[in-house]
Amino acid sequence: MAKGFKSTPQGYSASFNDEEVTLMIKLFKDVALTLEPEPAEGTDELAELVGITEDPQVPLDPAVARMLPVASDDPEVADEFRRYTERNLREMKIGHLKMAAVDIEAKNVVLNEEHARAWAAALNDVRLTLGSRLDISSDADAEAVAAHNDWRKVQTVEDYMSLVYNFVTWLQDTLMEAMLTQLDDSSPENTEGRS
Repeated sequence: MAKGFKSTPQGYSASFNDEEVTLMIKLFKDVALTLEPEPAEGTDELAELVGITEDPQVPLDPAVARMLPVASDDPEVADEFRRYTERNLREMKIGHLKMAAVDIEAKNVVLNEEHARAWAAALNDVRLTLGSRLDISSDADAEAVAAHNDWRKVQTVEDYMSLVYNFVTWLQDTLMEAMLTQLDDSSPENTEGRS
């Protein structure tokens, strides 16, 4: 059984068993694959080089649309924002997911600040994707998913996905709590008088 993240002098540490490692690697890689942009014909090489999306569209996949949301109620502003940021945002998210997939191979994970931030982003994107696949759009939906807490009672794909969603949520919560603890410990009030 996984041990959630804790703040330690060496970094943010957590441990996973083999099944959890396999599951998380698959999730990280699947979400990264989902974020890969569709190849477009006749793209401008210079625009691609500098990260400009020639014909920005809201992603059709609802999970990707959650990860790359519309930035403004003004369609013109939203399109312009997507045109100049979407490619770089996709690449950054894919990088975070790939980093987390490599980190977790160790089973006993110790993250520095950079890797902890990448994990926080990667876990959030996994949660957004699972939440989209489970069609979580209200508090009632979230409560129904949260009620799944027994792996022995899995009967459907939705049951399984709900348990995975809850596991990823718990893991993200432990990481965020550990990061907040570290932030509190390094605040000026807590460092005064230390030498």
